[in-house]
Amino acid sequence: MNIILLGPPGAGKGTQAKRLEQTYGVPQLATGDMLRAAVKSGSELGQQAKRVMDAGELMPDDLMVQMIEERIQQPDCAKGFILDGFPRTTAQAEALDSMLTRHGTKLDAVIELKVDEEALVRRITGRYSCAKCGAGYHDEFHNPQTPGVCDACGGTEFRRRDDDNEATVRSRMEAYREQTAPILPYYETAGILWRVDGMADIDEVTRQIDDVLRRAGALDGGA
Repeated sequence: MNIILLGPPGAGKGTQAKRLEQTYGVPQLATGDMLRAAVKSGSELGQQAKRVMDAGELMPDDLMVQMIEERIQQPDCAKGFILDGFPRTTAQAEALDSMLTRHGTKLDAVIELKVDEEALVRRITGRYSCAKCGAGYHDEFHNPQTPGVCDACGGTEFRRRDDDNEATVRSRMEAYREQTAPILPYYETAGILWRVDGMADIDEVTRQIDDVLRRAGALDGGA
């Protein structure tokens, strides 16, 4: 099962990727995590990545693809992978396809979590968490049963992420539209682009993704 999850920040990609990991035993490959792991390993590839990052430059496409190539050959990717954060351009998509072809494999599905941007702004800017145990809450959808007291641990201090503000959220959405949305026609032409309702209940989004995986044949082979 080789898939890509697409969607703007806050669409729920991380949540759904974790569910897929648990259900099907395939790892989520987030490019940021892979870069940090490569640098930490001290490998030749990691040293190259560190030089680029230290210089404040964008990571070259060939280096990113090479990093993904090394990652998918590790044992935990035997059943496949879930890519998150790559590709972002048509050139990267083409390079990824070429690399997978060399390894005798291909992408099974590219799944976009469609969202209503105004609703997503409300979803993100309204969330907060208990400072003591991390339990999540929301101004509109899920407040503690006793105002000001965490349901899970009884804590009375709460916090919000600095980047969960309207200006930052809208900026990140605009970046998604400009940088990532242009690759959608590439995958649509290839016949592997699917869309699910990212604004639905979490369990319903999971159900829709499972349906896509079955219809796309991504579960063939027992993954």
